[in-house]
Amino acid sequence: MAAQNLFDELKAALTTFKDFLHTNVGVIKPAVQALKEIVPQVGELIGKLIDLMGKLKTEINNLNPNVVPGLDKVSEFTTGVTTLLTTAKNLLPNEAGAIDEVLAVTDVVSSLPSLDAVKAEIIALLDAIIADLNQLK
Repeated sequence: MAAQNLFDELKAALTTFKDFLHTNVGVIKPAVQALKEIVPQVGELIGKLIDLMGKLKTEINNLNPNVVPGLDKVSEFTTGVTTLLTTAKNLLPNEAGAIDEVLAVTDVVSSLPSLDAVKAEIIALLDAIIADLNQLK
């Protein structure tokens, strides 16, 4: 079974959200406007979502796996750590939080070698989502 790839998963989630949002922005916008009158926090939600998408875009832009020497070996190492900790998690139930923290880091590092293949697509998806979200404001 192939290891799941964080950036491919991100791309898939962004694609699904972008397709839904782009198709339905015309329907969602009047609903959001009406909801703002009843629940003003809806406007804040849109603003925070736009802000988070911008931060995600910045982080993706800042990731440059080409500047890390031996990244392929580090990725193999983190894949091994993931397998080991996933297996040990049931034996160390009191350490589940610490294990999850380590696994979150290993997930990013293990996926870095594939980032270049999808980086431009992720950035384009984020740009499209941000544009559609801005229409909802």
